[in-house]
Amino acid sequence: MDKTYYPKKDEIQHSWYVVDANGENLGRLATRIATVLLGKHKPTYTPGVEMGDFVIVTNAGGVQVTGTRTNSKLDTKKYYRHSGYPGGLTTITLRDQLAKHPDRVIRSAVWGMLPHNKVGRHLLTRLKVYATAEHPHEAQNPESLK
Repeated sequence: MDKTYYPKKDEIQHSWYVVDANGENLGRLATRIATVLLGKHKPTYTPGVEMGDFVIVTNAGGVQVTGTRTNSKLDTKKYYRHSGYPGGLTTITLRDQLAKHPDRVIRSAVWGMLPHNKVGRHLLTRLKVYATAEHPHEAQNPESLK
């Protein structure tokens, strides 16, 4: 009888990857990032085991979205947040969100592709998003994500 391989905690190696978001499509970029965070790119992927790697995203403000000129997602896609008080709903368009907080756009897109539970929240802490090309993680020697 063959046994199923189950990776132990000390056998798991976590790598660091860097992604340049300048000119990339938001949805396709978020899919690649979520795959790496979950660890599905590794041949030893096991559901229920945190096999994922760290991902650094630079130039978050240069991300692109699809849509025609008349029906652009930059103006029709909206982000909502609520303060918890009556009448406390705040709405912001994708264009304004990219101008003010471009890191939140990528973080929100990746969060939509991760499991919405304790594991997904922990995986999201491995995502580091920066609006510019500089990041403070050079000591980890990140590889470029294809």
